Amino acid sequence: MEVKIVKDTINKKELIDIARGQFGDLVKAVVDIEKRIMAVGGEMHSDEEVALMEQENSKREHTWGINLYPEKSGEELIEFDSIINLKPSFGNRSRDIDNPEIKKKIRDIIKKLVRANPSL
Repeated sequence: MEVKIVKDTINKKELIDIARGQFGDLVKAVVDIEKRIMAVGGEMHSDEEVALMEQENSKREHTWGINLYPEKSGEELIEFDSIINLKPSFGNRSRDIDNPEIKKKIRDIIKKLVRANPSL
């Protein structure tokens, strides 16, 4: 699947479709906390990070990898786990995101970008 850059919103149904087409229940995503956008649909977080850098001029220090579980909600929607989060020069030494302020920014961005399914 082609990487999609989300600048406005994406609904959960579309994320569920992406998940089913790839990993079953999760969608890999990379969030740019400075531009407040994200990329989804890549096979690896690095694919999405490269798309953000090439298409949106994102900077490495502002991009963070997460997994979205679109059939879940609240705290269970987001998993902070990606190899691209290993950024010792920026103070992050794990696949998780160590800085609680960055995690909060990501949660706020996801809350803005991911919408419930539209009414049918």
